[in-house]
Amino acid sequence: MQPTVKEIIAQFKAELTDIYSPHEAFQFVWLLFEHLHGWSKTDLMLHDHTKLTVSDHLFVQKALERLKNHEPIQYIIGETEFYGMPFRVNSSVLVPRPETEELVEWILQSVDINSPLNVLDIGTGSGCIAVSLAKNLQQAKVTAWDVSKGALQTAKKNAEYNQVEVHFEQRDILTTTAIEVGNFDIIVSNPPYVRDSEKEEMHNNVLDYEPHLALFVEDDDALLFYRKITEFAAKALSPGGMLFFEINRAFGEATKKLVEISGFRNAELRKDLSGNHRMIKAYKL
Repeated sequence: MQPTVKEIIAQFKAELTDIYSPHEAFQFVWLLFEHLHGWSKTDLMLHDHTKLTVSDHLFVQKALERLKNHEPIQYIIGETEFYGMPFRVNSSVLVPRPETEELVEWILQSVDINSPLNVLDIGTGSGCIAVSLAKNLQQAKVTAWDVSKGALQTAKKNAEYNQVEVHFEQRDILTTTAIEVGNFDIIVSNPPYVRDSEKEEMHNNVLDYEPHLALFVEDDDALLFYRKITEFAAKALSPGGMLFFEINRAFGEATKKLVEISGFRNAELRKDLSGNHRMIKAYKL
């Protein structure tokens, strides 16, 4: 006999108790049924006595086993939401974070959304920043780079999925010079910024599944990508152009100083909703 939705919720809460809170376990069940049937949380509760089909039961049981192994729910269902839009995600890309939504919002607040801007996203990953900007800056030309071929394939699908045009290129910012590209009005990046020494503070669902290439940087050169991108932006931005970074909260002032000594003005640190220094904006002279 197939279990009811209510019994599945109870099973998830019981079997995930060592890893996740009851609230998180409930969220997982809802996300699975939203993926399967488009249910809201209210729908889930209204169907609490509904028995699962054989195929649905098989799907949620496989998902439960993957959750027990700390795999992110977003990878299990293959998508997530970012800035009100659906994004495909897999092990080639990081799961987009709410803090990055705040960075996108700051960019949109800082520009005339009807201007024909030339925008570059460095290290695009899933394409969440580039696609969100292309969707909301409809007169802009948006370019996105990543060193990972797998990430670019996912990002291209997300641009198509959300019906926007983004020009994608496989480039390594550590070896790219400004001579190779044109002038940009905005350069934005959420580069690798987690130090190797911070790995022990991270959850297994990140360490075991998300791409380390997009996450980690060596302790002895924690600002490597910020330095390279800032040097590049100092040449590739138009006069008055803006540089935006998502940053490691432990290096807010250090990153701000790096940007300032590279010739940028009005550098501003901004905290995220959790109260951590998470973003920088600066203007090219």
